[in-house]
Amino acid sequence: MITTNKEFENFIDSDDDWFSDIETKVLDLENEISEWRESRTRELAESPPRREREMLRARGNSERGRNDGRTSATRRRAGSGAGHAGPIPERQPRRSTDRTQVLIDRGRRTARRPRSRRGYKIAIGMTAGLVVLAIGAMFVLRKGPSWPPSVATVQSEITTACQNPNVASEPSQVNFACGQDTSQILWVFSLLTSNDNPGYADAKTGRKGLEPITPAQGGQIAWSLNLHHPYDPFSPVDSLEVAARAINNIIGGATLTGTNGKPTVQPGLESQPENCARYTGSPTIISRAGFPSRCATPVTSPQGQAALVADVYQRWMPGATPVAAQNASVLFENAGHPGNPQVQAILKTLPSSGG
Repeated sequence: MITTNKEFENFIDSDDDWFSDIETKVLDLENEISEWRESRTRELAESPPRREREMLRARGNSERGRNDGRTSATRRRAGSGAGHAGPIPERQPRRSTDRTQVLIDRGRRTARRPRSRRGYKIAIGMTAGLVVLAIGAMFVLRKGPSWPPSVATVQSEITTACQNPNVASEPSQVNFACGQDTSQILWVFSLLTSNDNPGYADAKTGRKGLEPITPAQGGQIAWSLNLHHPYDPFSPVDSLEVAARAINNIIGGATLTGTNGKPTVQPGLESQPENCARYTGSPTIISRAGFPSRCATPVTSPQGQAALVADVYQRWMPGATPVAAQNASVLFENAGHPGNPQVQAILKTLPSSGG
């Protein structure tokens, strides 16, 4: 019984020594891991294979230390148990979840991993893709050719002017100048004649305003518009209202009261069969007593409307050349395509603003 107690005490002492050795090695290994983690944080650019080699080397050192400790402990146990009936069984190897392995694993998880080469390639590819997209967006969103900024202003003023119901011709009620798809005739004429300048004045002809007209003619037409205020040739809206009524009269004709009190019919462009053939493809006209004759078929085709605009321009601007009339027709037909080469060529010939 005494011999057994002594052997047991020797076994405990040997085991304590073994644990003491392991704890010492663990502390040393913990310090090495801490230093290794700090160095790896500073060396982010190193490749993963070298890192794995270091991890394996650290793991191998720890296992060798553990095995050495186990061997010495086994030898001590064998020496102290020489008088015992049977050898003291060796302790089972510690599992992979021991403290050393946990420390190594935790060190590997918390250490900052350097970015892999594949990650760099992906980042470079994404950057290149973004650059390509940015360049493409610049081309797509790049502002192309456009109308002069003054056109937008005149378009807004046309909206106001066309609210006057009296701009339609009488009595045929032709309203080409303020039609939903044809009102661009007003800003096209304004652009070509005054360069969208409401203060325009031509000393030679006496024509004034955004849609240049002599004050006497403007005042005569303004009387039929029921403006409720004195006509001002330099008012953009007044000028546009007068121009709209004049253009509609040129197209659809008008019935006026003569000095003798009897109605006088003034024919329009649509009162002539040959014009209707050009505008609509049919020379047929409709005639009514007291009304100007008109084309039997409405003028709806782009080609027919363009031909009509050219004829109106020559009537609106007496002495206008066929080239000027054709320019008006081209701008009207390409109102939605300012980048058209013909349009761009015409815009370069715009007159200077008078005044």
